Amino acid sequence: MPRTSWGATTGTVAPPSIMLVAAGASLVLFLSVPLAALGGLLSLGLLLGVALLTGTAAVFFQTAYTAYLPGVLDPADQSEGNAKLHGGASAAQIAGLGSGGLFAQAAGAVNRTLVNAATFAVPLLCLRGIGYREPARVRSAGRGGAMAREVVEGLRLVAHDWWLRTLTLFGACSNLALMGYQSLQVLFLVREAGAGSGTAGLLIAAAGTGGVVGALVGRRAARRFGSARATLLCELGLPVGALFIPLTFDGPGLLLFVPGGFSVSAGVVGGNVVKAGFQQRYCPPRLLGRLTASTAFLNYGTIPLGALLGGTLGTVLGVRPALWIMTAGVPLSALALLFSPVRRVRELPTAPGACASLSAEATGAR
Repeated sequence: MPRTSWGATTGTVAPPSIMLVAAGASLVLFLSVPLAALGGLLSLGLLLGVALLTGTAAVFFQTAYTAYLPGVLDPADQSEGNAKLHGGASAAQIAGLGSGGLFAQAAGAVNRTLVNAATFAVPLLCLRGIGYREPARVRSAGRGGAMAREVVEGLRLVAHDWWLRTLTLFGACSNLALMGYQSLQVLFLVREAGAGSGTAGLLIAAAGTGGVVGALVGRRAARRFGSARATLLCELGLPVGALFIPLTFDGPGLLLFVPGGFSVSAGVVGGNVVKAGFQQRYCPPRLLGRLTASTAFLNYGTIPLGALLGGTLGTVLGVRPALWIMTAGVPLSALALLFSPVRRVRELPTAPGACASLSAEATGAR
């Protein structure tokens, strides 16, 4: 039986509306590119706008499905659900990387966006087919600024809770290092390691398969060793393999890139599976959406900084030295977890701390 959301309800709302809107908006945005090309209106500004807006829609979609999953699945099934969700996303990314170039060569880069648009019709149909209807929350009458209050609540939730604060700090540092090396990897493979553009794409796609494996490893490691130890394994142990990446050289040495990227992908996705399960158990369902949104805002905020840092270091020091620094930063970012109580416990907590107090405050008289 599906679980219902915590709190008072009245009737039901449509299937996950935020996800439907995000998928629909992405479909329209990608479709606008070939239509603009046909009308002679295609420009760099339009392409940048489409990239910005579809990226924004992706953030909304990912935030919504993390908060929505606990309502669809029983607690016993949520671990497997998280693994399939993140593993499926990783597999889709690999398929996209592998097929994108082929579609662009066969039909042209502009027409390839027609395929992108068509892929968003699939989640629209799938979401409409979900039988579960999320209960609607009763909102207090005459209280404006609800969205602003919820944003503030989400940030307070992270700031006042030790576990959430530590995981969010780690996520921000990790994304900084990840984006730093990912912004350099194609340039490194082509210019420094002597790979052709096609070979570079294949190496990156092969490394990305680690995400599918990581989804399985994260869930099973949490079950066998405990969620805290599984977090350290995924976020510190596996990413040490990132140091294989800057060792890559021409010829047979190109294969060194694959285990390095594979271990990073496996660790990132495995850690995300464990973290998602922790948040879903730890935080009251009513507050889960704003928690997910707040941590995403703080974590994603370092992504452009990481790309800027990687590019700056590559310009000043050279691509290979910059790659050494950024790949070393991937496991080093997990020191935020190692020098914390995460290292001293087997399981991450399930009893909410600040989450409980904020939930009680949010549902009390205002």
